[in-house]
Amino acid sequence: MTVRTRIAPSPTGDPHVGTAYIALFNLCFARQHGGEFILRIEDTDRVRSTAESEQMILDSLRWLGLEWDEGPDVGGPHGPYRQSERGDIYAEHAQRLIDAGHAFKCYRTSEELDELREARKAQGLHLALKPADLALDPDEQARREQEGMPYVVRMQVPESGPCVVQDMLRGAIEVDWAQVDAQILLKSDGMPTYHLANVVDDHLMGITHVLRGEEWINSAPKHQLLYEYFGWDMPELCHMPLLRNPDKSKLSKRKNPTSINYYRRMGFLPQAVTNYLGRMGWSMPDEREKFSLAEMMENFDIQRVSLGGPVFDLEKLTWLNGVYLREDLDDRAFLQALMTWAFNEDYVAQILPQVRTRVDTLSDVAPLAGHFFSGLPAISEASFDGINLEREDLVKLLQFLVWRLEGVSSWNKDALLAEIKLLGSHFDLKMKALLAPVFIAITGSSSSTSVMDAMAILGSDMTRARLRHAIGVLGGVSKKQAKRFEKEYRELPAE
Repeated sequence: MTVRTRIAPSPTGDPHVGTAYIALFNLCFARQHGGEFILRIEDTDRVRSTAESEQMILDSLRWLGLEWDEGPDVGGPHGPYRQSERGDIYAEHAQRLIDAGHAFKCYRTSEELDELREARKAQGLHLALKPADLALDPDEQARREQEGMPYVVRMQVPESGPCVVQDMLRGAIEVDWAQVDAQILLKSDGMPTYHLANVVDDHLMGITHVLRGEEWINSAPKHQLLYEYFGWDMPELCHMPLLRNPDKSKLSKRKNPTSINYYRRMGFLPQAVTNYLGRMGWSMPDEREKFSLAEMMENFDIQRVSLGGPVFDLEKLTWLNGVYLREDLDDRAFLQALMTWAFNEDYVAQILPQVRTRVDTLSDVAPLAGHFFSGLPAISEASFDGINLEREDLVKLLQFLVWRLEGVSSWNKDALLAEIKLLGSHFDLKMKALLAPVFIAITGSSSSTSVMDAMAILGSDMTRARLRHAIGVLGGVSKKQAKRFEKEYRELPAE
């Protein structure tokens, strides 16, 4: 048997370090056994999936040195490797389940589902809806079907009793079927959910081992049941511990930069980031902290993974990156790294139009454009003294902007301007007044190149990181403030 593992990211945003972490361990496991590593794109979310996000995923994983044997860009014998191109396959398999009595069409409306859950909650029951809860009167079912009302396809699940799933690291995991709902397999738009697509694709692509985050443990019974329904052998499962913030909470972009693009833009070396991710819950046999990807693959043993949530510590990563800069790069390699990072023609060409009309000598360039070649600006509370806003309103404005920018899927000046105008209307501020604190947060100065152009050039990750940094400099957001802010933020229009 050839060992085959996979990573299946969703192209719905910036490439996440958690994706790279899981990809790294899947790659190392496959290589340890002389096997193959596959990349599959789970783009069934038609609203949020973008080609730009997919390309960022491919670029960032390759930047880290993670290469796949099959995928949407390299091809292979088990394509297509984008789920959006496999719709007929999922529809066929969903129908097989319906014909066998393992799945059913559910015509329940969202309002009815809410009522059913509220009724179960009032009775002190699990909120998981079962086929019996969802069943309609036969005449009503026929009427809705005849009228062509929208429906989803759900799987049959047991009412109660234990379900035991075997895990490579955790042994036997027992879940009570009472907690498992009649999972949707096909949505009303005909697109599959993760659960159906994941099982069908893993089987058809010959995946033998599934290494994924522990957040999928509660879904494992559904997947195991689907394998039984189809009469297929299930891959071996391994649920990896989730990356954690230093306070042990789940790694989140609300607390930490989580995009690979951020670390790339900050000037971290790819080999240092890959090395650090390899230290997340795993260690070399000799316990050394600095090792290459090749050394990790050579010495990899999945049983050396610790189930304690590994802490993603930015200070530790920064220290390790410094070690690589000092120990692995001579002057020539250091210069090449600088040129690759930011002093390259493609990046500088974006900046030149911002500075050429504003300088009289070449020595004016560095002070004017320094924010394009730095990390987080050296700002303090005093930097915002000239802003004519109450401190809480200032923090709220910056926080609202961070939240709005998290939803921008196509990062360009026009899209950013639309968000700025929306906030200007909400805060009743003219453009100049609204942009004044943003200017300081992004450039570290009250006078520099266009802040809108700077945000577009710096990219989504660095822009949001600098805004969050400014919020922190201003004292951050307390729990009471967060509740007030979130309530007010929900009242903003979607566009």
